[in-house]
Amino acid sequence: MLVIKNLEAFYDGIQALKGISLHVGKGEVVCLIGANGAGKTTTLHAISGLIKRTEGDIVLEGNSISRKSPDKIVRLGVAHVPEGRQIFAPLSIPDNLRLGAYTRKDKKKIAEDMEWMFELFPRLAERRENLAGTLSGGEQQMLALGRALMTRPKILLLDEPSMGLAPLIIKEIFRVIEQLKNDGMTILLVEQNAKAALKVADRGYVLETGKIVLSGTAEELSQSQDIQRAYLGKAVDGFLAECSTGDKDDTEDGD
Repeated sequence: MLVIKNLEAFYDGIQALKGISLHVGKGEVVCLIGANGAGKTTTLHAISGLIKRTEGDIVLEGNSISRKSPDKIVRLGVAHVPEGRQIFAPLSIPDNLRLGAYTRKDKKKIAEDMEWMFELFPRLAERRENLAGTLSGGEQQMLALGRALMTRPKILLLDEPSMGLAPLIIKEIFRVIEQLKNDGMTILLVEQNAKAALKVADRGYVLETGKIVLSGTAEELSQSQDIQRAYLGKAVDGFLAECSTGDKDDTEDGD
């Protein structure tokens, strides 16, 4: 579905990607894990055309998309759920979802997909007439994911879907990712919560300072002592620390 070859890119004048290569097969969930500043978000931005690569190529279903504009990349089947959600706060939940389908003309199917989103995210169904800006952080993440799915993508790019969310909401988000995986959705997942990412992924890549330093199946990476020391220990400790504060049903930061 997606092949990245020797990709180099700069972010704010700094070389963020230093010749990375990876691939995502149709129906796979592949995760990118790494510390802040490793180049994970830059990779997704390069795929979506939000930043320009300086070297290398990005190939979707056998065709290069490296020189295409972001809107054309969306039309080709790439949907991006950005870090920070970036929903349209003054608009209602249905209007946000309709904007996700702006490239489509099949009104009947769009209406059917709207109802599918409300089935997939019951919390959105309960608040369907609310303005998006009144939603909690977890509900906004659900809305951002639903908006991307309304494009009927060939591949879904997810950037830190668990960021800032309480454990119960993280569990719900990853339940949906697991359901999409079972339905055959192709997903490239950027996630600092390595434990949660590797649990749902088929394969993974580890990025450090713009380079891929390790790759393998999710099981192989989960069992790697280097990964356990660098990422899984922190993820588990952080998760247990959040749980010890009590079962909250929304974001830790009060979004």
